[in-house]
Amino acid sequence: MIKKYLIALLLGVFTFSSYAQYELFDDFEFYNIGPISVQAPHWRAWSGDNGGLDDAIVLDVEYFSGLQSLYIEGLTDILLLIQSTPTSNVYAVQFNLLIPGGKSGYFNMQAASTKDGIPWNGSLMGGNVFFNCDGASPGFGIVSGVNDCTAFDQSFSFPEDQWFKVDCIYNLDAQTWDMYIDDIKVIINQPFAFGSQVFVELAAIEFASISVNNQMYIDDVVLGNPQIGVDDFTANKFSVYPNPVKDMLSIKSANAVDNVTVYDILGKVVLQENPEKISPAINMSGLASGSYLVKVTIGNNSKTVKILK
Repeated sequence: MIKKYLIALLLGVFTFSSYAQYELFDDFEFYNIGPISVQAPHWRAWSGDNGGLDDAIVLDVEYFSGLQSLYIEGLTDILLLIQSTPTSNVYAVQFNLLIPGGKSGYFNMQAASTKDGIPWNGSLMGGNVFFNCDGASPGFGIVSGVNDCTAFDQSFSFPEDQWFKVDCIYNLDAQTWDMYIDDIKVIINQPFAFGSQVFVELAAIEFASISVNNQMYIDDVVLGNPQIGVDDFTANKFSVYPNPVKDMLSIKSANAVDNVTVYDILGKVVLQENPEKISPAINMSGLASGSYLVKVTIGNNSKTVKILK
């Protein structure tokens, strides 16, 4: 029960600041199998009936890390609440998706909040993001200004039947957003404008089942700033191994790593080093078993990865 409570506390512990801190990290590892919204305050059923038919389910069938993920299918219509409700600057949302072969997936951004206990008042902006919208276009995704597959503003490819990382970068001042799949920009400067909806705040991300063909798993959600300087960091790519780690975490890089900062699940700095060399190794033997966020800085760019120990 303590670990479940710590996950729920993340919203209060991480301080929101664009391009600086995290608001939330959720890997679904410390929940019971079953409906999510009755276990975590940052998830809400669209109907307002948390634990009801449209709630998303925590399962241990597929997972990007750990042993559990969140499953979207059937009647699911779930909201990932951004409880800081930012209205300016740049805000990032990151998650990993798995869409089985031939299946579909969907999400969108909601631009105004609704009080608890009643059905959500739809406030979609930025378009509908469909993966295999018609069920006959495997690996093909679109962002659309309409509520079906008849037209689209931008299109992209995604890998079927394997996990892939999604980064949504919302420019709240310009009211445009970009999307990256596995660090490749696939949606560029998509306007928030959608019908007559007015932008109030970045309130939530909606994950919904759009058809009987919908099957989508979600894992490792990060809100706030999961990746910094996506374009600039491409030249400074790195990899970390092993994961899970026992003692020494190796960082393979082409350029010198300036700083490595390790955070626990509450956002507390538990280890910090300034290697200032190419492909350093970090001694994590003194840390307890669990999940950690490792922030690697190369030059003026930083990127964070999740590590299990």
